[in-house]
Amino acid sequence: MVEALSEMHVEAARIQQEIQDHLGLRSADIVFEFSTLDGKVKLDLITINPKHNQAFLLHSETGSDKVDVLKKMLRYVQDYKEKENSYTIQWVAKGETELNTSYFRASNIMDALQKLYYGRDMNTITVFSVVLNPIS
Repeated sequence: MVEALSEMHVEAARIQQEIQDHLGLRSADIVFEFSTLDGKVKLDLITINPKHNQAFLLHSETGSDKVDVLKKMLRYVQDYKEKENSYTIQWVAKGETELNTSYFRASNIMDALQKLYYGRDMNTITVFSVVLNPIS
């Protein structure tokens, strides 16, 4: 039992590293947030932009356990650029004057905005534009 649990942790760590490497992010710029919902494991993959120190949702997945949900997330990051649209969002944080530009992959504009607002009060960010980027 303990050995199987240890193997699961090693496998989970390996997959997390593979996701991080695939995205080209430093460990300080990515957060794997696990929670349990209705007996399933939910993973919110959060990225932190070092320029303006804001955290945004990259993607959420659910699975039967930690390794299962990490495998699903790895598959997502390996092919999300081919499956989802690219959006550019220009925004300003409340109390600041600098216009920030962030890029999101999402299936539609509402999903892109949900990723921007993830984990924060909607009144803390003013959105100036959301643009669907041309397909390259």
